[in-house]
Amino acid sequence: MCPTILPYSPNSCLRAGNGRFSSENCRGKLPIRAEVLTVAPKKKGQSKIHELSVQGIAHTHQRVREVVWRQTHVTNDCYRKPSFDPMFLEEAYELCRKICAEYAKTFYLGTKLMTAERQKAIWAIYGKCRRTDELVDGPNADYMNNTALDRWEERLEDIFNCRPYDLLDSALTDTISNFPLDIKPFKDMIEGMRMDTRKSRYANFQELYMYCYCVAGTVGLMSVPIMGIAPESPVSAQTVYNSALHLGIGNQLTNILRDVGEDALRGRVYLPQDELAQYGICAEDVFSRKVTDQWREFMKEQIRRAKFYFNLAEEGASHLNKASRWPVWSSLILYRKILDAIEENDYDNLTKRAYVGRAKKLVTLPVSYVKALSLPSLAIQ
Repeated sequence: MCPTILPYSPNSCLRAGNGRFSSENCRGKLPIRAEVLTVAPKKKGQSKIHELSVQGIAHTHQRVREVVWRQTHVTNDCYRKPSFDPMFLEEAYELCRKICAEYAKTFYLGTKLMTAERQKAIWAIYGKCRRTDELVDGPNADYMNNTALDRWEERLEDIFNCRPYDLLDSALTDTISNFPLDIKPFKDMIEGMRMDTRKSRYANFQELYMYCYCVAGTVGLMSVPIMGIAPESPVSAQTVYNSALHLGIGNQLTNILRDVGEDALRGRVYLPQDELAQYGICAEDVFSRKVTDQWREFMKEQIRRAKFYFNLAEEGASHLNKASRWPVWSSLILYRKILDAIEENDYDNLTKRAYVGRAKKLVTLPVSYVKALSLPSLAIQ
């Protein structure tokens, strides 16, 4: 395995004996620093930005249909159950828990209301997604290329074939044996990392939507089998999956808007070039980091689009299993507050980083908890 794609554990921590996995000398610092889509009908007065938002969905229609079908119709009964030493497995999940607790504090707190089995599975998925993201954003990002990502994808296939490389991989291997997870969203996430290595501009929203799907929408598809759908929910599984996907899209669009200034310093512009042009803005204007009236008007539309996806995400959030709703609602509310912070900064996300302070984060917890207690609505069919 190429060392450049293993910034977290340069040496394997797994040792096999008698067909069982155990760990040795793996303690220490966290290994991180480094189904069908439905289209909402057009409402009166809906802006052109929103029209583009809806059109962008078509790009992932078929692949999401396949993932949803497999995760809702195919069981994991035929999956080869890994034979892990219980203490080793406990250590693997504990490492995943620590990573989630450190890097996704609000979301982590929400997971504490889940059942123990669901908690561990979500932590395992988060650990894998975090590592994948760090490949292009972490300390070894300069060494990333297609060959390295190919090897990372081979390692993913090994995880699904019960051949984990290290502790974190082992936690995901065990999770796959307990929940009907499909490999496609994980592969699509790696494809998103490939996009980061080969392009720094997006011609239009359709291109940007595909990127957002790969790096964030996929997380929603991975999470639904773990979180579960409420038995009393009157809606189809596809509706819940759609909402999970939309939450991922909304979150990633918000990340992009929050990080515009930082990305510009790295020569990246994750904004639709054609829409920038509509407001008389080009990439060089972004690099100059000057906030103009044109920029403010452009940002208003971009924020409107992100909120559009959050509104779609709400449609299925309360149809998840009751014990899994809190972290989802927390994410929805918290990310909306990031958008609010950009507005409060007079749309200056070029020289200022919008953030939600600790006090405001704490306020979201009881609000999201109340939302999580709400009964599934009969309004969505």
